[in-house]
Amino acid sequence: MELNNKLKEFIENQQWIFAKTYAKTWPHEYIVQERVDNDLYLELANHIDNFGYESYFYKTKQIYFEHNGFTYWHMENIINRCVIADTYHEREKNGRLPENFKE
Repeated sequence: MELNNKLKEFIENQQWIFAKTYAKTWPHEYIVQERVDNDLYLELANHIDNFGYESYFYKTKQIYFEHNGFTYWHMENIINRCVIADTYHEREKNGRLPENFKE
């Protein structure tokens, strides 16, 4: 299911933080629940859970949701996103998994 306009605007207006720790292995960005509108954060997290799809990051099952060239997922108080080409699934399929990465 497509995001409603309110959630699209929420995503577009965030200052996504680049995850420097994973720059060389798993480049992605994130937002933290306590630093954004809590109601919209929860609405986006629920949308991911309800309309996303199950996939894996190595052996960890996760719910992902794709929108506008990005894949989104959340963990506790963080919503992450990366470009679709950098997801585990796409990188595994194309033989681009990082070497020596410990999950």
